[in-house]
Amino acid sequence: MRMGDFNGEYDDTLDSVEEQELFEHFHFDVDRGQAMIRIDKFLTSKIQNVSRNRIQAATDAGNILVNGKAVKSSYKVKPLDSISIVMAYPPRDTTILPEDLPINIIYEDEQLIVLNKDAGMVVHPGHGNFSGTLVNALMYHLKDVPLFSSGEVRPGLVHRIDRNTSGILVVAKTELAMNHLARQFFERTTQRKYIALVWGDFDEDEGTITGNIGRSVRDRKKMQVFADGEQGKHAVTHWKVVERFGYVTLVECRLETGRTHQIRVHFEYIRHPLFNDDQYGGNTIVKGTTFSKFKQFVDNCFSICPRHALHAQSLGFTHPTSGKAMYFESPIPEDMQMVIEKWRTYTSSKVSGGE
Repeated sequence: MRMGDFNGEYDDTLDSVEEQELFEHFHFDVDRGQAMIRIDKFLTSKIQNVSRNRIQAATDAGNILVNGKAVKSSYKVKPLDSISIVMAYPPRDTTILPEDLPINIIYEDEQLIVLNKDAGMVVHPGHGNFSGTLVNALMYHLKDVPLFSSGEVRPGLVHRIDRNTSGILVVAKTELAMNHLARQFFERTTQRKYIALVWGDFDEDEGTITGNIGRSVRDRKKMQVFADGEQGKHAVTHWKVVERFGYVTLVECRLETGRTHQIRVHFEYIRHPLFNDDQYGGNTIVKGTTFSKFKQFVDNCFSICPRHALHAQSLGFTHPTSGKAMYFESPIPEDMQMVIEKWRTYTSSKVSGGE
């Protein structure tokens, strides 16, 4: 028997866009002499401090596997069955305290919250960020909700975005919602669009970037694309030009997969790093002129938007209990919008003969 924390926090040394994978939290190899018994009753007896309702919520979402296949809570355990409980995050043991921090909630009901995260806020605790995170704020805001009052370290989170990426996140308030939403992200049935300002211009109006993404062999704090396909995880990013500014381009991105830093590392890979991305080479002048006025202009833009120019603009998913299609959009934040306006003005002045 291998055991992990059923509701633990993942230990990730990197900020992440999203990761669509399931992590095994518990595994049981059933004894030869085991009598046939409902799986929810079997697991409740095997796992400390877990209720039968929570086991049933996990089975309803397809997160309990027997011999590699999802089963219902009424499934009868048989001798030599191989049982796994999988979740959308790695296990970890750390207690996080609630904090009264401002969060921008744009929708809330009994099952979930949709919020607009500001750039600069860490989503989940870890590696020196055990306070001031979105999870700390949620644990305060939802302190009367059972899922958030248990002292667990990752309540409700089914996906995440980088510290310096702004935009839409959905957070579950119940076990049922968490399991259903996690399954949607895993099966890639959600609809997510990002808006990014990247260096350079494109010959095409739209395209697709494909390349396995894994941790960099030179810098463990970064990710890289492995072109040979033998390392990393399969990753696909679809992009479309929204507006061209000559030396930089505003693009819309749709994720087919959700790997750590996917948009940032994919655009670096095709030599169009995100504007002011200090990890992936976008915080220097990649395209442009040698004029000192241009350098000053770019430096001013960096000051206005002191982070990589990436925003999670929209998110669509199916409501876990009503089954209704939900869709939310977030306007481009002020820092990115101001930089876009500056580039728009700069491009117009070039067209009219200025520099």
